[in-house]
Parts: sequence; structure tokens; C-alpha cells
Amino acid sequence: MDPTAILPPVFAMGLLTLVMLLWMYATRFPAMAKAGIEPQDAADTSQLKRLPPEAVRVADNYNHLFEQPTVFYAIALALAISGQVDALHVNCAWAFVALRVVHSGVQATVNHVPTRFALFTLAWVALAIMIVRGALGVF
Repeated sequence: MDPTAILPPVFAMGLLTLVMLLWMYATRFPAMAKAGIEPQDAADTSQLKRLPPEAVRVADNYNHLFEQPTVFYAIALALAISGQVDALHVNCAWAFVALRVVHSGVQATVNHVPTRFALFTLAWVALAIMIVRGALGVF
């Protein structure tokens, strides 16, 4: 399989991060203005606790996209570089992306923690398959 076949899910995760950034700006800036928080006041992040939950949830999700997904980016690129891209890896990559999209939607809206945890865990299963199979191919 072409090693670049794993790149569309990588770019899809990047697009998800961009969407969440824009959503964060669209919710956080108006919420800060309404709460009377000047941009410089946000240097003291305790001021952000005054924001409504709907603004905080989106920002939290944006921050979470720099945790688990960073491992995904590294593994996907390592699989491409090492020539280990196959249908299972690509399917796991797309499953990871789909689960993270749904996770972002849940966290940014209803924020139902058991649902988020299930989605997070399933995303880790997809990522773990990629990690273990990739590691076996390298070692």
C-alpha cells in the first residue's frame, strides 16, 4: 500500500484542531467581553474561571487535541516513513479520527463524561493497534 495513504487521516485531525480553534475563538472572546475580562487579564488564567461552561468546554477540548492526538501524529508519520502502512493501519487511523471528532462534539456540547471516556478509550484502542503493530515491524 502507498505509504501516503495514512496522510488523509493526519490532515483530518489537523482540520479538526483548526475547527476547534475557530470554535474556541467564537465562544471565548464574546464570553470574555461579557464577563468583563480584558485580554491581558487572561494572563492570570484564574480569571478564565469566570467564563460560562459552554466557553470553557470548547477551550478544554482544544487543549486536549494536543495530548493523545500528538501520539497519533507521530505514529502515523512513523508508519509512513517505515513503510508499514497497510489497510489495518489506515482503518485504525480513520477510526481514531472519527472517534476524536465525536469526542470533540460531545465535550464541546453536552460534556457527558461517561460518553467522552468511552470515546477516549476506543480511540486509544485504535491508536494502540497502530503503536503495537508498528513497533513489532520496527523491532
